[in-house]
Amino acid sequence: MTRGIDSGEAWRIAIISLFMLSVSLGAPFITTVALKAIAADLGGERSIPAGANALAWLGTGIGGLIMGLLAERVGTRTTVVLGGLSVATGLAISSGGSAWHLYAGHGLFIGLLGNGAINAPTFVYVSRWFEARRGTAIALIASGQYAAGAFWPPFFERAIGMWGWRQTMLGFAALVVTVVVPLALAVLKPPPVAVPMAGFRTAGGANGAGVDRSGGMSPNVLFALLAVASFLCCIPMAMPSAHLIAFCGDLGMTPARGAAMLSLLLVCAFFSRQFWGWLSDRIGGLHTLVICSMAQAMAVTGFLLTQDEAGLFAVAAAFGLGFSGLIPAYLLTARQIFPASEAAWRMPMLLLTGTTGMATGGWLGGVIYDHFGSYAPAFATGLGANLLNLAILVAVAVAWRRSQALRTSAAAAA
Repeated sequence: MTRGIDSGEAWRIAIISLFMLSVSLGAPFITTVALKAIAADLGGERSIPAGANALAWLGTGIGGLIMGLLAERVGTRTTVVLGGLSVATGLAISSGGSAWHLYAGHGLFIGLLGNGAINAPTFVYVSRWFEARRGTAIALIASGQYAAGAFWPPFFERAIGMWGWRQTMLGFAALVVTVVVPLALAVLKPPPVAVPMAGFRTAGGANGAGVDRSGGMSPNVLFALLAVASFLCCIPMAMPSAHLIAFCGDLGMTPARGAAMLSLLLVCAFFSRQFWGWLSDRIGGLHTLVICSMAQAMAVTGFLLTQDEAGLFAVAAAFGLGFSGLIPAYLLTARQIFPASEAAWRMPMLLLTGTTGMATGGWLGGVIYDHFGSYAPAFATGLGANLLNLAILVAVAVAWRRSQALRTSAAAAA
């Protein structure tokens, strides 16, 4: 085995990468916690801060695709340093307070040049340090968003109450620079040489001659279905995360209770994601996706049916436990099916479609609320997207099982 693969050094790098992501990805949660306060300063429209938050996720996805390819040339260390500096710049710009400050700061700097340069390149980078435990490692670093969401909102809620959301952004900008940049420079050395994966290539040659491994679909068609499924699953995933505190406020709960509920959701997501990573190493990414999609659909239904505080705490916990395995399972599926040489664009592309779904879900929740004055239609829309996602994943899983059967039959006949 290549020196360093699945080693203690690999796990040390994965854990430090998780820590850096938990800091940099905390930046958009300031807008989540302060959504009602920012909206009040901007005329009462929640779609403006919700839209800025959506642009941060969209920018993270688009930037991840660009920066993932750039990292192949200049190294992940360089892109992560650029990302840390850009996140801090975006927070400083957003603290200006106007709509365009929020849109530019979140979309361009926090998203495109900031977390876009950190998130996707780190996934690709860490995946190259692992083989046998790749699903577990990807699940670990994919928990950065949830670690950020579980840890930072209570601090942001108190800081915003004491100093306001603008000063909170400036203070967190300084923290990002202090933590992310030095760690990236010290830790992110070049990964071990990747072991080529056969993926859709076959023993018949590099052009894929021989046994059909796609169940009647071309590799790119199968990948396109995974990308669409990733987009759809992240629409309902984003709605509670982006609007839970505001939703609780509408029901008469204090911001502190809403922040505690969001933290509970994300704590459950963090720990259950480790379980889903362990499971995906054993049953595969595709089967994990189907199970998690069903779990998320049931939890979204709970948000439609429950409005009392105790019930919402239970639903929030169930939502965190269920949906958290989705994103790492998409990434693991890409690594299991496609060649390692294509990881630099296939993994960021799935993250792009996922973060685009997150952006759409967060923004759509604000728009639907502004139109109806209620979050129930938003959650219903998210449930519809979830059910479409589940249908696509079941179809892809059936196609993959068919391809496995074809390969087994061909091997027996050889």
